[in-house]
Amino acid sequence: MIKWIFALMLIVSAAFGAFTGNMPQVGAAALNSCVEAVDLFLYLLGGMCMWGGLMRVAEKAKLTDMLADLFRPLLRRLFKGLDMNGRAFHAICMNITANLLGLGNAATPLGLEAMRRLEQEEKPGDTTSRNMIIFVILNTASITLIPTTAASMRLKHGSAAPMDIFPCVLITSACALAAGLISAYALDGLTKRGGK
Repeated sequence: MIKWIFALMLIVSAAFGAFTGNMPQVGAAALNSCVEAVDLFLYLLGGMCMWGGLMRVAEKAKLTDMLADLFRPLLRRLFKGLDMNGRAFHAICMNITANLLGLGNAATPLGLEAMRRLEQEEKPGDTTSRNMIIFVILNTASITLIPTTAASMRLKHGSAAPMDIFPCVLITSACALAAGLISAYALDGLTKRGGK
């Protein structure tokens, strides 16, 4: 679906540029955007490599096991029936840690691994399990303690205080997480009631 939306945007832009006589500007904007995209990729790649490497070091040094112990009481309530010593729980803890540090890009592969492990452990078949839904909410609307990527982008574009967005990030991520969890529990209750 996204490819069709993107293709439509390109066609409409080109048609509008030709219709208004601004085709040279449309071409220049397209080329500049390509260069900026590569520049942004290289800029973020360094941070992703550093934080991804730190996460691997933390895993080898068993720091993630300590974090798993810290998260265990809360996650036991959220992920009912999940083996707290299993690989799915470990991957979920790694993903939550990366999100807390504001490493959304580094959290993505960890999130995919967690979802794969959940699928192996729970064998939900053609449907998504309750634990998978809760994990998607935690991953998507996670509480961010250090908005690393956003701060990096703000610093790159000349912000004198790139971390001054912290209160807003904390409040919005907490509200999004609360809304997601409330919706999931409410819909889960309706589904169980409807099944009876």
